[in-house]
Amino acid sequence: MASLMVRAALLAAICAFGASHAGAQEPFYKGKRLNLVINFAAGGPTDIEGRLLAKHIAKHIDGKPTIIVQNKDGAGGVVGTNYVGEVGPRDGSMFGYFTGAAWKYVTEPDKHTVDFRTYEFVGYSPGNAVYYVRRDTPPGLKTAADILKAQGLVVGGLATESSKDLLIRLTLDMLGVPHKYITGFRSSVNARLAVQRGEIHLHSESTPGYLSVVEPTLVKDGTVIPLYYDADYNGETFSVPAAMKGSPIQPFQEFYRAMRGGEPSGPRWDAYRTNLAVDSAMLRTIAMPPGSPPAAQAALRAALARLNNDKDYAADTMKAIQSVPHYETSADINQRVRRALTVSPEIRTFVKNYVRGGK
Repeated sequence: MASLMVRAALLAAICAFGASHAGAQEPFYKGKRLNLVINFAAGGPTDIEGRLLAKHIAKHIDGKPTIIVQNKDGAGGVVGTNYVGEVGPRDGSMFGYFTGAAWKYVTEPDKHTVDFRTYEFVGYSPGNAVYYVRRDTPPGLKTAADILKAQGLVVGGLATESSKDLLIRLTLDMLGVPHKYITGFRSSVNARLAVQRGEIHLHSESTPGYLSVVEPTLVKDGTVIPLYYDADYNGETFSVPAAMKGSPIQPFQEFYRAMRGGEPSGPRWDAYRTNLAVDSAMLRTIAMPPGSPPAAQAALRAALARLNNDKDYAADTMKAIQSVPHYETSADINQRVRRALTVSPEIRTFVKNYVRGGK
């Protein structure tokens, strides 16, 4: 009898272990829905890239959840970033696709209702901008060098504190180009339309947005001239972004050297380089609300790593935005991003005062 009881107990233990083991292997997202929040308006570069990611990453997430995309734009992206951190459920059912969130946090942390460093980071992707201007800007521009002769130049941006606006103003001020600054366009799509209507003369767009929309339309038909672009910068050296290799457009520092005959310097140059080291390095940031389950974080990071090798995703993005995003992700991504989310007090003070001067 004792032997039978022992064997029964052993069988029960084996069954219990098997059930427990099977449960442990159950994908976190099996049978679930996942919400992706994009912090800029529909139709813009952030929205296009975010939706492409949502379309393709779903098949790489174990459990293959349904992904629902929603746009929460406003305040240069801060509204959407705050929404994920403050309102977003912390059960793994929401993540965000953000543009400019890293830079906004390091320069104006008080604008964030939830400390951005406490978010759970899935990955990030670098990004660069190309600057362009209408040819009919008085007295009439024929080449990029003619920007130094521009009269009554009106530039457009998204928000005074946005990275895009900051870089436009910094580059023009370093070049010594007088301009009137108008901001408040909800997205680059709206600003681009303002350029087309002649309401503003100059704007900048991410390399995907420029290569897929601006170059084949506004450049091709002669409406605008490309000026320069932001190079990759790791805090020490500059390099040419993959999307701009072979392009006749110059990176800003080379354009400045050609126009002014020397190297850029001073607090504006320091702010520009710092912005590139933080914002351009982490232009697109993928993050979950603070405290999201570790299993959910791990599942999305694994899916993001697989996405980097997805040929269908590469083909889709190349067709839509003329480039293929590559996302940095790893088990220690939280620590890496949080270390980067800091700048010197001197830079923060300069940028804060500079931003105020644009209002």
